[in-house]
Amino acid sequence: MDTEAQPVERDRSSRPSESEEISDTEGQEGRSRFALVDRVADWLPGGRITLTVLICLVFLLLVSRFVMQPFQIPSGSMESGLRIGDRVLVNKLAYRFDAEPQRGDVVVFDGTGYFGNADYIKRVVGVGGDHVVCCDKEGRLEVNGRSVDESTFLYPGDNPSDVPFDVAVPDGTLFVLGDHRGDSSDSRDHLGSPGGGMIPVSDVIGRADWIAWPAGHWTRLTRPDVYARVPAADGVHG
Repeated sequence: MDTEAQPVERDRSSRPSESEEISDTEGQEGRSRFALVDRVADWLPGGRITLTVLICLVFLLLVSRFVMQPFQIPSGSMESGLRIGDRVLVNKLAYRFDAEPQRGDVVVFDGTGYFGNADYIKRVVGVGGDHVVCCDKEGRLEVNGRSVDESTFLYPGDNPSDVPFDVAVPDGTLFVLGDHRGDSSDSRDHLGSPGGGMIPVSDVIGRADWIAWPAGHWTRLTRPDVYARVPAADGVHG
């Protein structure tokens, strides 16, 4: 029995295990990748340092194009929350996968054909189906029959609007206002323009989620609670 068992043991030890075969294949692929990187680095001035910088730049471009893009605030229309020169990070995935802008969101949109040939940043106060009025008996904005207290973000000393309006927001569009109502060109100023001052949801670039610069002004931008109490156009709270 002993002589019969010995060849079996030798056969097992003579064959490489499955894990060893996989490890060897992975090692060959890894060496091939490193060889390719070395060839590319040798071709570039500056070698591996230049290659690393280029990879980082490509990564940043992809992030900026599809995920998160920085924008600089050019005017005082969103003061005092957003100041001239602030840089905000705009979440470009916020309204993908069937998500829609909500009342209170700060959005960046392409105003071409509606506001002007530029990108703008404003706060959403009305979504498709909403009835937005200014002002109620106490001088407050009213959405779907519910008064909205904007005092937590409205520029100190500003009224919700010095221009009265009564608008129905068409489906697929937004009614937007600046927080500094006295220094903002927004939906109120374009009611007689093409589109009636409404912004197509399809032209929204993304939602401003963070103030990234200057460092001392680093802040996350959140949706004010006051809009959570506004009923939807069909009477369901949204």
